[in-house]
Amino acid sequence: MQKNIVGVVMGSDSDWEVMRKAVDILTEFNIATEVRIISAHRTPHEAATYASSAQERGLAAIVAGAGRAAHLPGVLASYTLLPVIGVPISGGPLSGTDALYAMVQMPPGVPVATMAIDGALNAGLFAASIIAGTDPAVANALNAYRDNMAAKVRQKDALLQQQLGRC
Repeated sequence: MQKNIVGVVMGSDSDWEVMRKAVDILTEFNIATEVRIISAHRTPHEAATYASSAQERGLAAIVAGAGRAAHLPGVLASYTLLPVIGVPISGGPLSGTDALYAMVQMPPGVPVATMAIDGALNAGLFAASIIAGTDPAVANALNAYRDNMAAKVRQKDALLQQQLGRC
């Protein structure tokens, strides 16, 4: 059985549709995940326990999504030395900018890497990049992913040039 190496945590089940993108990309790279719903405000003891035991459970990083006040990534980061990657979730009257500001304005000493609003895909890729530093298989998969993206851009450019009659 493969050991879980990235924790994907969300403050509410309503965050799943966004956070699923992180799980999907990590799965594509054969990186196991553990997925949890833990609220920084409604289950603070569970948040502290989850983060403080993450390293001993073999996690290499935590991807944490939250909306509005968005304290979950910062709370988790305060209980672990592992990298915590925050994903501000859109919603509420400020459409996720409140969550973005809450994460990106962490006080000095307890950093949270912060992605774009609803940027769970990039959060998963960032976690894969962290793991790629020590896992050649993940590094190869990440390189192949990027090569594939580049090939698609080149194909689209060639098609455009052909449509414009410039090739």
